Formats: sequence, C-alpha cells, structure tokens
Amino acid sequence: MTSTPASSSSAGLAGYSSVAICAVVWGTTWYAITFQLGAADPAVSVVLRFGIAAVGMAIVAKLFNQPLRLNRKQHLAAVGQGAFAFALSYYFVYAAEERIASAVVAIIFAALTFISLGVFRILSNQKAGAASWIGALMGVAGVAVLSWGEVAGKGLGDDVAAGIAFGFIAVFASAMGNWFAWRGQRAGAAVLPATAWAMAYGTLILAAYALISGRSWHIEWSQSYILSLAYLSLVGSVVTFGLYFSLARSKGYALAAYISALTPPIAMLVSVIFEGARFGLLAFAGLVFVLAGQVFIARSPKP
Repeated sequence: MTSTPASSSSAGLAGYSSVAICAVVWGTTWYAITFQLGAADPAVSVVLRFGIAAVGMAIVAKLFNQPLRLNRKQHLAAVGQGAFAFALSYYFVYAAEERIASAVVAIIFAALTFISLGVFRILSNQKAGAASWIGALMGVAGVAVLSWGEVAGKGLGDDVAAGIAFGFIAVFASAMGNWFAWRGQRAGAAVLPATAWAMAYGTLILAAYALISGRSWHIEWSQSYILSLAYLSLVGSVVTFGLYFSLARSKGYALAAYISALTPPIAMLVSVIFEGARFGLLAFAGLVFVLAGQVFIARSPKP
C-alpha cells in the first residue's frame, strides 16, 4: 500500500510536532532539575522520577491496548536501554548539574546526535548520510555559540573537570540507550511497553546501586521538590519519552537525538523569563546554526 501526499504530509507534521513538544518540555526540565538538587541524593531523585514514570508509562500502554508482556530478547534490550538511558545517563546529568551550570550540561548534550551516529555506525554498521553528519556538527557548533555568553558570564564554578566529564558520560549513556531501544524495536517490542520496562529496569538498577553504595535516602519533601518531581516524572518522562522513541522508530534516531540540540534555546528562554538572563546577537547566530542543522537532519534519509 503506497502512501498518499496527504498521509505523508500528516506524518511529517506529526514528526515535527513531536520534536517541538519534546524540545519545549525538555528545555524546561533543565530548570526543573535545579529544584531537586540538594533535597535528595541524585540517585534517589532519579529512582523516584523513573519509578513513577515507569508506572505512568505502563498505564499509558494499557490505555493504547499495547500488552506489557515482552519476550526474552525484548527484555534484554529493555534492560540495556534502562541501564544506559534512564539509570546511568540521568544519574550523571543530576551529578553534573551539581557541579556546573545547567546551560553547560545542555551544551554537552548537543553532541548527542553526533555520538549516536557514531555508536550506530560502530555497533550496527549503519552508515548515515553526509547531511546527517553535517546537521549533527551544526547542532554542536550552534548550541556552543548560542550558550557561550551564558557560560562566559556566569562562569563554570567549582569541580569543572568532574562536571564536564559527568556530562559527557551522560551523553554517551544516552546514545547507548538509543541503540538498545533500536535493538528492542528490531526484536519486535512495542514502543510504550518497551519504554515502561526500560524505565522500571533503570529504576531497579539505580536503586540497587544506591543501596549497595550506602547512599542516603533522606528527602526534603518541600513543595518545590514534589512539584518538580511530578513534572519531571509525568510530563518530562512519560509524555516526552513516549513521543521521543515513537519518533525515533518512524523518523530515525538521528532526528530524535537532535532534540538535544534544540532544548538549550528553550532552556535559555526559561532563564530569561524566570532568572532575568539576557542574551545578545551571538545567541541568535547560534540559534540559526541549530535550526539549520535540524533541516539537514530532517531531510537526510533514515539509516
């Protein structure tokens, strides 16, 4: 059955809508995470976030009549996805934001598309087109330019080397999480049940680490912590990861990963509104690079 121009146009609109929603929501989660810092150990906050999100995603899967049962190969892929995308990546995101400004972490995550392309090339011999590589590099360059004024103005603070290293570990873990999600797709797992199980496995893995390493489970249950936890769990995880991995399956993981290059402009806008930040012409030049990179990747063939 061939697709009509109207159906192709609708699919394209749905894809761009998913990109926009994820970019806007994740652009605000950088700010929301700051309300979590200091109220609990990062590992505990991530366990709570994705424990709640796993239950929420399972409920959404049932609402869409997607059975939660997976076979052995699908479970193995979900374990890998959970360990990298939800346990390792987000633990190091929270740990990085304890040491360096959130804008710097956002800059580092602009490299996700580039690293994802490399991971898929090495592990699965997927050869992305030149447009994808150009777009990925434009995203890295654009966000670096866009955020330079923020970084130079506020400084990097203490523990710079550790914070930057943690940020890059988080990006690499996210790229590996994408690869395991793709493995689950190849094994025939539906996106919502697979993501729900991955979140559950990530929660269990990080909870085990927190227990074994003797992390404190004390939580300061302030209103800001509870509200940010609800937002990060339900909107910043259930809604966005459902859209993200659905988009990755239909349009390719390079386009989905490029959302990480679009979130810093949103994060900076949030900073302007809530923190009184100001950005000049250099920021707008960087934004042009980011959007141009999006066009390159969107028009490149799916690997």
